[in-house]
Amino acid sequence: MFAIAATLLILNVDSQIPGDVADLGASILHIWPSYLAYAASFVTIGIMWVNHHTVMAQIDRTDRRFLFANIGLLMCIAFVPFPTRLVAEHIRGPGAQDAALVYGFTMVATAVMFSVTWFYASRGGRLLRP
Repeated sequence: MFAIAATLLILNVDSQIPGDVADLGASILHIWPSYLAYAASFVTIGIMWVNHHTVMAQIDRTDRRFLFANIGLLMCIAFVPFPTRLVAEHIRGPGAQDAALVYGFTMVATAVMFSVTWFYASRGGRLLRP
């Protein structure tokens, strides 16, 4: 899931260069916000992967509720490329605030799902290794 989300980020950058562009160099420079958004979100997804790995290393067993909480977390992570693209495409225009809000909401929802997943598993040592 993490690798797919990270891969989708670069497709957002690639899709901004039209095939019949007259000045390719200028077009490549013009989309600099896409490179910045890609790098920031790639690192963020990487950190999420490391944190997820750390949490899962502490888990001894699972149950349905834990699995559904984890599905919610993975859904949030898979969504990250969408607000990343919004920010990259609208950072210099009137939609910048809305794009930033969508990105921020996505990160908050992801953090909430990380917490739900961890606290469900750790409450009373319910699913943790001894």
